[in-house]
Amino acid sequence: MSSKKRRRKEERPKIHPKNKYSDNPPDFALLASLYPTFKPFVFYTREGRPRIDWTDFNATRELTRVLLLHDHKLHWWIPDGQLCPTVPNRSNYIHWIEDLLSSHIIPRDNTNGDNVRGFDIGTGANCIYPLLGASLLGWSFVASDMTDVAIEWAERNVKNNPNISELIEIRKVKCSQNTLSPEGLSGESSYSEEREGLPSSSLDMPTSEDKSYNGPAILVDVVRDGETFDFCMCNPPFFESFEEAGLNPKTSCGGTYEEMVCPGGEKAFITRIIEDSVVLKQSFRWYTSMVGRKVNLKFLVSKLREVGVTVVKTTEFVQGKTCRWGLAWSFVPPAKKIVTPHVTEKNILSFMLEGIQRQFGAIHVLQSVESFFLAVGASCKLNASSFVVDITASADHCNALLNNDVKHIDEVASCSNVQEAPSNLCFRILVFQQIPGTLLVKGSLQHRDSTLSGLFSSIIQLLEASLRQKFCKEKTGTNYIWAPNHIIQRCNI
Repeated sequence: MSSKKRRRKEERPKIHPKNKYSDNPPDFALLASLYPTFKPFVFYTREGRPRIDWTDFNATRELTRVLLLHDHKLHWWIPDGQLCPTVPNRSNYIHWIEDLLSSHIIPRDNTNGDNVRGFDIGTGANCIYPLLGASLLGWSFVASDMTDVAIEWAERNVKNNPNISELIEIRKVKCSQNTLSPEGLSGESSYSEEREGLPSSSLDMPTSEDKSYNGPAILVDVVRDGETFDFCMCNPPFFESFEEAGLNPKTSCGGTYEEMVCPGGEKAFITRIIEDSVVLKQSFRWYTSMVGRKVNLKFLVSKLREVGVTVVKTTEFVQGKTCRWGLAWSFVPPAKKIVTPHVTEKNILSFMLEGIQRQFGAIHVLQSVESFFLAVGASCKLNASSFVVDITASADHCNALLNNDVKHIDEVASCSNVQEAPSNLCFRILVFQQIPGTLLVKGSLQHRDSTLSGLFSSIIQLLEASLRQKFCKEKTGTNYIWAPNHIIQRCNI
């Protein structure tokens, strides 16, 4: 059992390598010795390890304050009740955008010279992203929000750091008369602040019926005529109600209604960003957003395909046991042909099928794997004695899977038409019996240098969803579209 847990732990994406805390996590004991105001919040376990009480808002706020001062030379504060961000997690997002901008996926225009200009949607009182982006990388920002408190304290936090204050503009979003308050623009969610040692799977709840966003303006009518940006970023309101936002009693990071809630939750909010991006198109090189629930990622990627974006990228942000996902897209024609939504770091991905109905065994799952890929015309070689299926898929086959464009089996091209070349995606699926009612399904990428290798993770996710739906007993309150034990690989560009 311990070896299995160890293997799963090793497969987890790590904190971004450029993150200041990737190799040196915050030292509570050191910070307590240097900052007397933080010392009262630090206690020690029986093993002598320093800890803080994550359910104490004052403790989490003071930790953020001293980290920003100690590691970033930033003077910062927020009033009671406002959302308190975690510095390591927010730094991950900044560095991912840095990766996107430094890549050669889409060309850079020279409108702003060498200066990078970002737009922070719903910056909140904490104004954390502009402060980090400006101090770490010298980026300039327009930071928007709708509430007077958020605007006031964001401006204070900018003015209290005169070395970067000229790089950040705080912009008030006007609320239209037909906007029902409080259903507002938001920068944060207290749920995104689950801490090390606490489970984050509670975000993977069944989605409710689709709802449209009807809050204040997000990008359209906030971005001014003629303005251009290198990127926008957003940590959207994850929740549809304040009751849903308060379901986690193990953290206390503040957060107002406007910061955490909007009708339709993050799905509706990010959909509106996508709709605004269709209007603004190349006013931004990259549009990005944080995503708190894996179940929403597939819908949002499908929405992006519908509106005709040129590039889609995804990543996973990790802090302790908490995972959030990043979604990025662009309308700028790529400098070179891009066929992968992200680049995989792992050659091997696996998932467990638990609660398999009695009438099914490993051979049935293996045959279903074969049928899953044959349905789009991919080449499949099944070895029943070894419980292995070798698959070779072209770009068209992969796109058919990702777009749910499954052909009728009679329309499938002959397997002999597919040649194993680096331009194809070649991988092996193995099925292992674990214990009665439980199977391990493992996917192994055969040609990592393939131009389609970045699709491997997404295809394994779709396969997992299909197999769960067909073979696993339905559990109340569980959504099998994006299983909690599956890992989306970090994007390295």
